[in-house]
Amino acid sequence: MADPVIRVMNVSKTFKENRALNDISIDFERNKIHGLVGRNGSGKTMLLKCICGFTPITSGEITVNGKSIGKDIDIPKDVGIIIETPGFLPGYTGFKNLKFLADINKIISKDEIKAVLKRVGLDPESKKKAGKYSLGMRQRLGIAQAIMERPSILLLDEPMNGIDKQGVNDIRELLLDLRDEGITILLASHSAEDIEILCDTVCEMDQGELAIIR
Repeated sequence: MADPVIRVMNVSKTFKENRALNDISIDFERNKIHGLVGRNGSGKTMLLKCICGFTPITSGEITVNGKSIGKDIDIPKDVGIIIETPGFLPGYTGFKNLKFLADINKIISKDEIKAVLKRVGLDPESKKKAGKYSLGMRQRLGIAQAIMERPSILLLDEPMNGIDKQGVNDIRELLLDLRDEGITILLASHSAEDIEILCDTVCEMDQGELAIIR
C-alpha cells in the first residue's frame, strides 16, 4: 500500500492484567471508508482512542500522516473525532456550541458553521438548547463538529447512535460524499448494514485481536 494515512504497527495496550489491544498491525489507505466491527469490549473504541492520542499505547507505534503519536505529536492534527456520546454546553444552541469551538482555531466563519449544521440536518437558526436535544440530535451535532473544519481524517465511533431511519440514510449519504471529497474515514459500527453500504475495507476486533475481513 502506498502512503497509508494511518499506520498501526505491533500495537498493544495493557491495563494491569487485561490486554485491551494485542499486537495489532494494520495500514489504512487514504480516501476510503474503513470499517471496524466487533462486540462491545472487543477493542474497537480503544483502537480509535489510541489512534487519536487520547490513550497512550503500551508498545508498538501509530503514525498519522507520517507523524508518530506520542513521539512527534501528542494529538494528530487535521482529524475529526466522535468517540462515545458527544458532549456540549447544555445552555447553548447547536450553532453557539459550534461557534464556541470554532473560535479556538478561527479557521471557519459563521456562514460555514451554518452550512455544516444544514448538512447534518439541523436548523442553524434554531433557539433550542443542546441540553434539550435528543440523542439523535446530539449525534448530528457531534458529526457537524467533527467535519466543520474540513479535516482530512474522520474517526467515528457509532456515529448513527440514536438517529432515526431517515436520518441514518442521510448520514450514510453524507459519509459517502465526504469520502468522495477526499476524506479518510474510520468507522466503528455495530450495524452490518452500515458496514456493507459504506465501507471499502472491513476489519473485525475480538478480545483485542484484529482480523482483516475484506
